[in-house]
Amino acid sequence: MRNIQIRWVWTIKNIIISGAGRAGKSTLARKLKEELNYFVINNDRLVATFGEAYPQLNIRIGNGEETRKNIAPFLGHFLGMFSAPDGQGLFPYTQGGLSGNNFVIEGWSFDFEQILPIVKMYGIDELRDRFVLVGLVQNHKTVDELVADMRKYDTVDDWTYGFDNDELKKVAEENISFSRYSVNYLPKYGFTIYDTSIEREQVFGQIINDIKATY
Repeated sequence: MRNIQIRWVWTIKNIIISGAGRAGKSTLARKLKEELNYFVINNDRLVATFGEAYPQLNIRIGNGEETRKNIAPFLGHFLGMFSAPDGQGLFPYTQGGLSGNNFVIEGWSFDFEQILPIVKMYGIDELRDRFVLVGLVQNHKTVDELVADMRKYDTVDDWTYGFDNDELKKVAEENISFSRYSVNYLPKYGFTIYDTSIEREQVFGQIINDIKATY
């Protein structure tokens, strides 16, 4: 009888973290890098790069909905190309996930309504099939509490660094609005929502354990 060898294919999924500003997306991404060796891609830095290199595209931090719309084609092709199933999609010679170089991409500027049709060109019918999807919100904080957080934790790397109280208040109001929007918007694309308003470190620990459980 001929021996039959079965080769198991085990793929670690890339991770998308989306949701409201100041909910802890960058912090969680850093923790995933430290604990699970993911490469971190910061969407704000992509936006800033596009803003400097291609100002005619009107992709810039603080430009809200238009930035999400205009950067969506790039994000769709990036996510598709580097997470496609092996041998599928527009570039069948690429290996899905590029073993050993798995990434976590975090940010707010994802227009998944535009992104999903693009990743489908790469053989990804649903985002949850190839990604771990994490949505972060803060739906139990007031405007004043968010302003206090920004005053306490902002560094020179944050785009709100140096804002006065009125400017920070406006950003906080927008974050609260986007947080409420995200609770309804993100689950449509397969995201699990986590609220980091209180006991933030414990929530991060839960997320990391949930991700480990998917392996």
